[in-house]
This record gives sequence, structure tokens and C-alpha cells, in this order.
Amino acid sequence: MQIAVLNPGGRDAEQRFPDGAGTVDARLHAPVNYHAYAACTQGGFFRDTRAIPSDMRAVLLLLRSDLKPALAALETLKSAGRTVATSWKESGQHQVAQQLDSAATLGLFREICALADGALSSTRELVPLYRAAGARAVEFLPTPYPVDDARWDFSRPLAERSGVFIGTREWDVPSRNHAAALLRACALGGPVTVFNLDGRAGRGKLDAIFRGAPLHMIEKRLPYPDYLREMAKCRVVFQLDSSAVPGQVAGDALLCRMPCIGGNGAVDRVAFGDGGNLELLLRDDKAWQDAVDAAQARAHEALSYAACAVRLRKFFATLAVV
Repeated sequence: MQIAVLNPGGRDAEQRFPDGAGTVDARLHAPVNYHAYAACTQGGFFRDTRAIPSDMRAVLLLLRSDLKPALAALETLKSAGRTVATSWKESGQHQVAQQLDSAATLGLFREICALADGALSSTRELVPLYRAAGARAVEFLPTPYPVDDARWDFSRPLAERSGVFIGTREWDVPSRNHAAALLRACALGGPVTVFNLDGRAGRGKLDAIFRGAPLHMIEKRLPYPDYLREMAKCRVVFQLDSSAVPGQVAGDALLCRMPCIGGNGAVDRVAFGDGGNLELLLRDDKAWQDAVDAAQARAHEALSYAACAVRLRKFFATLAVV
């Protein structure tokens, strides 16, 4: 069973995944986040129902702030006999709260949940929401990561790593706790890498925190492979994000074979647990290696493409007979 992921009217281009994660190619959307649900089953990512091949009978329908295109797509898919599960594309708790901040959207969300065959939740926190809105079956399945594909191994020797990579960059989202993470990292005295996409205002805030302390500031968006290479130069990923997101930063850390601590995303909790002690991981090579090995073992069991493909196919097969 190949899964089609549909983002009605979205900006991401149509993409097929006949080779799973495929080779690393900065020109294409990386096979992570919701693209990964398609990639791990050799499926595809689409913007229009008409582009979905007739043999892809299972569809994951992504929901965005404007739910009218999603409802129209759902009605089309159901009339064609497809099995459809829904999922919020932006699924942090603060993001879903913002998207449901209108009576019209609330009504459409309940209508969609009642019509769909089920809901696939990338976080545990949203499972009760889908059920309360009328979803007939709900499954929690974190977004997969190709940790079982050597082409997506961005590791570096520990001797070539140093310092902390800050996994957040949104100053204006309170639950990201970006400033607190930066202050904590700065207090350790070692090198810190951070992305600043806020220009002069962001530089001013970073200057107020670091005041000459070691800081590597990257001020432009990078292609995903280059971003991972920058992350892999560091020893530990640190964040204090309490947004209950799917956890891409933690997934990125898995691809870089490094610890990620401090966040409460779904991937964070599955792969890294409580994360460990930041200071210990920065100074103790054995503790660092033990943390990496444990996270990789958990990821292969619960987040790898092979493991998630089995669960996805079982979930959609169950929906199809209900």
C-alpha cells in the first residue's frame, strides 16, 4: 500500500517517492515531516486530487487554516471510494489553537472529522481533539525519519564537533522559549550556533545575550542538506520548546547522529526521552556516545521508515474495512 499525502492548494510541488527517502537532493522537498508519511511507503505528495494515481487508494489529507479546500477534496476522495485520514499540517498546540479560532473553522473541522475515515495525529496531544471533533478512529504516529537509510546519515566524528546548536529561532512565539534557551546556552561559556532570520532586530537581541561570548550566527535560510551539515558541526542540539510540535528539530538531530535535549515534541520524547544533562553531554565523550546510541536504537524501532511504513499500512487497512 502506497500512501498519498494531499495538501489541497498548497505550495509544495507534487513529488513521488518510488525509492523511499531517495538520494539527498537540495532541489527537492526533503522526505521529512508530512512528506515522510508518503516517502516511507513509496507513495507521493500532491496538491490536487486529480493528480493522485488511481492505485493509491489510501490518502492522508492535510488540514490548513482555510478548511474549505480540504472539505471539497475530502468529498471528492470519498465519492471515488478512497480511504481518507486527516491531519493538521501545522500541528503544534499553539498553531492548532490559532487555526480553530473562529466559529466557521470549528464547524468545518467537525464536518471533516465526521466525514473522514479517521485521523492520523503526529503528536499525542492532538489525539483527544480529533476524537472530540468526531473522528471515528485516531492513531498517533510520529513523523518518520530515514535513520535506516545510509544516504541520509549526516554524522560527523565527535572530534570534529563542538558547542551547542540552538534548535529554535522564533522570538515572538512564547512557547518556543527561544530567549531562555539562548541564555542557558550562553551561560555554559562554549560556542553556540544559532540561526537569525530577523535581521537587525534579531542581532540586537543576540548581542544583548552573548556580549562577546562565542557565537556563530547564520543569517540566511539554507537548503535542508546544508542546514543539517551546520547542525552536525555541533555536539548537542538544545531547545526549550514547549509547543508540543511533531519535533522536526529532534528528527534533524537523529539524522546528524547527535543528542537533542530540552524540547517536548513528539520525536523528542520518543527518541530522546528526557534528553539528559546538557553540561555532561558537552564534556563527557562516553555520555555523549551512549546518548546517541540509545536515541538511534529507539528511532530505528519507532521512527524509522521501515517501522512507520508497517504502522501506516496497518492503520489505513483497518480504516478501509470499518
